[in-house]
Amino acid sequence: MAINERTNVIKQTATLKGDKHMNTNRETSAMKESNMKITASNLIRWTGLAAMAAGIYFAAIQPIHPPDVVASVTTSAWAIITPLKTAMCLLFLIGFAGLYARQVKKAGWLGLAGFVLLSLSWWLQTAYVFAEAFIMPVLATSAPKFVDGFLGIGAGRASEVNLGALPTLYTLLGILYMLGGLLFGIATLRAGILPRWAAGLLAVASALTPLAALLPHATQRLAAIPVGLAVAWLGFALLSERREQASEPVPGKVSPQLSPTAAE
Repeated sequence: MAINERTNVIKQTATLKGDKHMNTNRETSAMKESNMKITASNLIRWTGLAAMAAGIYFAAIQPIHPPDVVASVTTSAWAIITPLKTAMCLLFLIGFAGLYARQVKKAGWLGLAGFVLLSLSWWLQTAYVFAEAFIMPVLATSAPKFVDGFLGIGAGRASEVNLGALPTLYTLLGILYMLGGLLFGIATLRAGILPRWAAGLLAVASALTPLAALLPHATQRLAAIPVGLAVAWLGFALLSERREQASEPVPGKVSPQLSPTAAE
């Protein structure tokens, strides 16, 4: 009898060890899956830093931006501000991608349309700003009329040289910027995930952009400040967000507190 009892104890111990090993494997697998989800969530959240940096810089440079004239492109202020503007455009592209990804399920087709239009707008803007930063200073001496014409696109000045499709593309850029900001702001407002006031500010400021054309060019730049602040606000909200990770029960495992034995 003692031998049989000892044998049963050994079998039960082996069974418990096997169950414990299986549960450990399941827990490890669940933790790995959870870590993957947290990593994806954190990646989206950290794009808020890109949106925040781009928005702050976009708003800050408007009052101090050098005049869009040939004499400005060889100054030290131009050499500092315009390369940073190029980086700003790339940060906008990353930031808007993260803002859209955070609310993709609730933003709907309106959010998708706004995101696509904004992405196209800032993609075109990147090309123009890159030319301002790295091409116009080189041509300032050898082709000043071309540089003046290029810089005059944004200022609304007539060009003495043929600029091809550049003015048309710049007009398209402005339309994409306005419609994209309006649609994305409305979609973000309706989704209700990110701050509604920031979304509303983005929508309203983007919609009022055409009215800035009625102002002097030096004052037109100030109309971009509300848009920059709205994007920075949305980026800060995304970056500081702390979403609780729901703990899903591991299949095949019963919590000791809820097991029938524990209840007895």
